[in-house]
Amino acid sequence: MDAPARRRCGGQFEFLMMEVMQCGLNWNMMIQKREIFRDCFDGFDYIKVALYGEEDIERIMQTEGMIRSMRKIEAAIHNARCFQKVREEFGSFSAYLWRFSDGKTLFYEGHESGILPARNGLSDEVSRDLKKRGFKYLGSVTVYSHLQACGIINDHVKECFRYQDTAERLPDI
Repeated sequence: MDAPARRRCGGQFEFLMMEVMQCGLNWNMMIQKREIFRDCFDGFDYIKVALYGEEDIERIMQTEGMIRSMRKIEAAIHNARCFQKVREEFGSFSAYLWRFSDGKTLFYEGHESGILPARNGLSDEVSRDLKKRGFKYLGSVTVYSHLQACGIINDHVKECFRYQDTAERLPDI
């Protein structure tokens, strides 16, 4: 895989793993610690992270400013291995996700009426499938957020500057 393709995959893996680390914590804190996470996890290079062992876990645990949750660190490493398997099976993690919506962006217009979902049937389905594939710390609420970020779910209000951009974006399968 060429370096640009690896970086694109790494971006998606980074977002998923930032969500794993954030579980139960403040998202603003995650953004502030983002560079620490990048340093600890080799820039979220999932191929390198998948090879991590006990020494790496200890190194990460000892990093100043790092969230010292062994379970989350181990989950990030485990998820890197699962991420690789999904890529091997589907060609890309993106292709895996977009198949749940038949390659189409799904529009939800509930915001106008004050409905602000944190999850839905699609995120429930994807989360269940990820769990079957061994992923950890990726429940339906986290998956919903990721589906929004990927453009699979567009629940921006129509007046939002991101609504049209997301509506015009085609999936990169």
